[in-house]
Amino acid sequence: MTEPENRCRLVLIAPDIADADERASIVADALKGGDVASVIVPQYGLDDASFQKHAEKLVPVIQDAGAAALIAGDSRVAGRAKADGLHLVGNAEALSEATDKHAPKLIVGGGNAADRHTALEIGEVRPDYIFFGKLDGDIKPEAHPKNLALGEWWASMIEIPCIVMGGTDPASALAVAETGAEFVALRLAVFGDPARAPSVVAEINALLDEKAPRFED
Repeated sequence: MTEPENRCRLVLIAPDIADADERASIVADALKGGDVASVIVPQYGLDDASFQKHAEKLVPVIQDAGAAALIAGDSRVAGRAKADGLHLVGNAEALSEATDKHAPKLIVGGGNAADRHTALEIGEVRPDYIFFGKLDGDIKPEAHPKNLALGEWWASMIEIPCIVMGGTDPASALAVAETGAEFVALRLAVFGDPARAPSVVAEINALLDEKAPRFED
């Protein structure tokens, strides 16, 4: 994640599937579709032991595909599963504690930045990235206008990379790219129909290759 290509890249949010083997298989297939910078693995409703089992199945699958595996919320699970990083949805204080404890060994990012003030507080902690939106916030075809606006504002003035949550329509990735954000996060847009996940990843990469703005070196 630290060396993005010269355009917005894709971040996947692992789908909510109770069976660990099935979940790992679906994520592995999606990753065959093309470039993915990282995969964030939420706990959803799993108990801690089940989450650990899921993480241990998913992390090697994600890493074998060349993406960074980020565990949401639980540093112990991230450590035991040998994940690349930790995604936190807490405030600046929570991110600061995690950064002090785990960086630079782990990628540490996230935040619950619903407004500019909170985003700047998180930025002062110097996380590896900031996330605009919620991991399960893809409830409409398009990305949330507030998250697009925050991403555009952030990308125009702050060097810390940002991830903006997209919508359920794969084309929402382009709207995120046009804000200047380094990464677009997608969940249902890719995993809504698991059988199509690889081809959707390929389509999104082709769309971004063709139309996304290029970053200056």
